[in-house]
Amino acid sequence: MKHRIFLFALICCAQLSACSLTEVQNPNITDDSYLGSPQSTQVWISGVNKQLALTLNESIVDAEMASDNYFNNSSLSNQIFDLPSLLATDLDVDNMQRAIAKLTQMAEYGIEKVVPADRDATGSMRAQLYFLGGYGYLLGAELYKWLPTTPGSAPGASEERLRKAIAYFNSASTFETDQAKKNVYALALARAYYDLGDKTNAVLNANLVINAAPMTLQTAVYDGLRSVSNTMQSYTFSNSTNVFAPLPRLDFLDPKYYTIGTATTDQKPIAILKGEEAFLIAAEAALGRSDIATAKTLLKRLITEVISVRPRASVNGRLALRRGTRSDYPLLATVNVKADATAPAKSGLVLDRQAGNISVYTVSGTSVKNADIDAAATVDDVLYLLCLMRQEVFMSEGRRMTDLGIRFPVSTIEQQNNHNVTPEHTLAVIPAYIPLARGMDDFTYDRAAGVVTIKHDMNRVLVQRKADAGILPMMK
Repeated sequence: MKHRIFLFALICCAQLSACSLTEVQNPNITDDSYLGSPQSTQVWISGVNKQLALTLNESIVDAEMASDNYFNNSSLSNQIFDLPSLLATDLDVDNMQRAIAKLTQMAEYGIEKVVPADRDATGSMRAQLYFLGGYGYLLGAELYKWLPTTPGSAPGASEERLRKAIAYFNSASTFETDQAKKNVYALALARAYYDLGDKTNAVLNANLVINAAPMTLQTAVYDGLRSVSNTMQSYTFSNSTNVFAPLPRLDFLDPKYYTIGTATTDQKPIAILKGEEAFLIAAEAALGRSDIATAKTLLKRLITEVISVRPRASVNGRLALRRGTRSDYPLLATVNVKADATAPAKSGLVLDRQAGNISVYTVSGTSVKNADIDAAATVDDVLYLLCLMRQEVFMSEGRRMTDLGIRFPVSTIEQQNNHNVTPEHTLAVIPAYIPLARGMDDFTYDRAAGVVTIKHDMNRVLVQRKADAGILPMMK
């Protein structure tokens, strides 16, 4: 193939944490002229980073709708994922699958073709491509039960993609000499091993991060000047498209992505890996062996040493008002929230958006306090707090759907073009314990009493179903 469609790549610095983006101007570059050209590997890495950002735009929006985190309170995005209804015929399912495939294939092309032809390519550059490809495989494994690993191949189970992700992350660590980046790759390994249910290796890599780099943070960057905007930022904080409304007990965490100035110049990054996850993995593994004391210590350290240190920002709450088909979202800080009909009413979960500026969490936040952890007496008590903290910490990052055990189907378009796709592959995984008919997003609001009651406490459901496949892997 002479002309590569991948060469929409952006020229930016190699780090994900910051870059200045400029578009490649020549659309007629061929493989022969590109391979071996000056800075070809660095330019390619920039393009793969752009594809990572675009892939997250596809996956995070869809996954957040399919979870209990957000309700799509308007008509600007998919109207059935909230049910949840995840159909193989849905174009959004196919678009997400294509984006993940493009991310992995671009990384592989860089490893196999671009790097070998570039005499200036470094081990760190090769490591970055292995990491980005591994993240693509990891994302596919978390969002889909089945996916082809190569074009036209039979869909493999998520375990296959996780093992490939692990191999890529190990290669990244081997080629990298910078310890900070190696810490990122260790955290990626901890997450992949966690998904795989490999307690030993998950905890081993999690402990590396806990002990050496608990504040690890790896992000995907966006640039409104080059039309690479953060879609979740638009959907949660915008005068025109503020259409996602969080579950009221998660109101204090929204928006994680906000605009100061103009959307063109201010596009917030999205965390793809952060040190908080290492503590959560290690704590869940401790609970899996009934070590309540260790789990409680880890969760309290997470709050004190990491979450409380993460930056916060003051933003205009009036730009994150809830609007659309449902008009009874609470907007006053005096409102208390019950996680379900049997739970106590809690304060501090709803922000007073009509008063002006609100304080928001830019990386991670949680409503769980050290006193809550101290008061937890049983494995299930602590596990409930852990599930709640996972939900809150990963808010707006597309992780909750996976934690609930929900998976997307292989798309019908893939089935039409790949004879290896069977009807089984085109069925979504929606466990029987998942409420349908938008039940996960439902609540009642007693305005006179100032109390919101969530219909289903999904964290309580997860604890009750902890032995089920597809959720809480360290509890098995």
